[in-house]
Amino acid sequence: MPEWEPVIGLEIHVQLKTRTKMFCSCEAGYGGEPNTRTCPVCLAFPGALPVPNETAVEWTIKLGHALNCRIAEHAVFHRKNYFYPDNPKGYQISQYDEPLCIDGSFVVPGPDGDTEVGIVRAHLEEDAAKTIHVGGATGRIVGSEHSNVDFNRGGTPLVEIVTQPDIRSAEQAKRFLQLLRQTIVELGVSDAEMEKGTLRADANVSVREAGETGYRTRTELKNMNSFNHIARGIEAELRRQIETWESGGEVVQETLDYEVKSDLVTARRRKEEADDYRYFPEPDLVPLDPPTELVERLRTEVPELPGSRIRRFEREFELSYYDAEVLNGSAALAHLYEQVALDGVDTKAVSNVLMNDFVATGIDPAAVDGTELGKLIAARGTIPRETFTRALAESGDPEFRAETYLTDTVVADVAELEPLVQRILDANPSQVATYKGGKQGVLGFFVGQVMKETQGKADPKVVNELLRGKLQG
Repeated sequence: MPEWEPVIGLEIHVQLKTRTKMFCSCEAGYGGEPNTRTCPVCLAFPGALPVPNETAVEWTIKLGHALNCRIAEHAVFHRKNYFYPDNPKGYQISQYDEPLCIDGSFVVPGPDGDTEVGIVRAHLEEDAAKTIHVGGATGRIVGSEHSNVDFNRGGTPLVEIVTQPDIRSAEQAKRFLQLLRQTIVELGVSDAEMEKGTLRADANVSVREAGETGYRTRTELKNMNSFNHIARGIEAELRRQIETWESGGEVVQETLDYEVKSDLVTARRRKEEADDYRYFPEPDLVPLDPPTELVERLRTEVPELPGSRIRRFEREFELSYYDAEVLNGSAALAHLYEQVALDGVDTKAVSNVLMNDFVATGIDPAAVDGTELGKLIAARGTIPRETFTRALAESGDPEFRAETYLTDTVVADVAELEPLVQRILDANPSQVATYKGGKQGVLGFFVGQVMKETQGKADPKVVNELLRGKLQG
């Protein structure tokens, strides 16, 4: 059998969190009673004229910079013509052959090196309304009893990012999307939440034999609402296409849905091409000609992005790729790590505490004083574990001070602990016999008894050494 290579491109839709919609002054945002955030413009009443949202244009340019795109000197809005119940005009205002951001790239760091994914374009458009399918088992139009349309979302600013087919595995696609989402969130242009629909992604999937240079027929996977589901859907479609080619069949260009429970893809419709949409320039809008001064100002507003920060953390703090990636799961956590590590606290110790104990508390890293947290982490070996855990749980309090907890020191004096250890062994002869009989797991029982007697203040390392010495003596 031939060896097959996946060929994957992604189309990502990002809903911008502007105060108003793309071409009217209606409030934008998630939620609200259905069909209450509408007006003659976004409902396409005759004679209503669109006016572009200036903030949406600027945020799209800023996102284009983050994607290393060239910002077009001249961009044109087009009408994309199609009929669907969530599209009241019968067309969508989008961009076609003259988009705002073009020819970019996005680097995804990984444990085995960087992967660069080409960005074809990032263009600005308006979102469709939301169709809610009622009845049926899947919540989709197939099998539903009827559909309701909520026009609150219709007309919301939307950026579509189209990648080159440079992705070679489902896992790579998932990691690309996770890092892209984090980048978008840190730019402040969108909340990018898949469960709320402010980030949506479709995958164009095909396969080819190893060494083959051309592209075979692709299909498009839609309606996947989590990164894990996207990866699973791609895997399922790759399997289906390989089986089709190996059995002598032909892959048909079509749009597919992925069903999570069955782990199968099902055909929705034949995939449209650009000609099907009959694009032509939007006659009610003038072209966008962003001034050079504006483009350069927005470039300076792009912060250090998570992909670059991951590699910097590896270099500057000598962290593993895994640690650097986890710590950059949010800008606030990365900032807190950097603040504590630069205070002179052991960098590996800080990463271990933040990635495990601290994250488990659920505290917002932005609420924590890094200097005070650094004092606590530096002294973690001299205070009882229980005290350390309690201090971390309270570290988000504005009044948090490490000194409050540092006076509660660990008991590590052998002379103080030895009589207690001996007394506990003398009081539990049957457990001593069990240990000496080969069941060394009972050691934990003795450690627990010592910790109970000392209210958790005994140094576990010293206690373990004393117990082993006496039990093996």
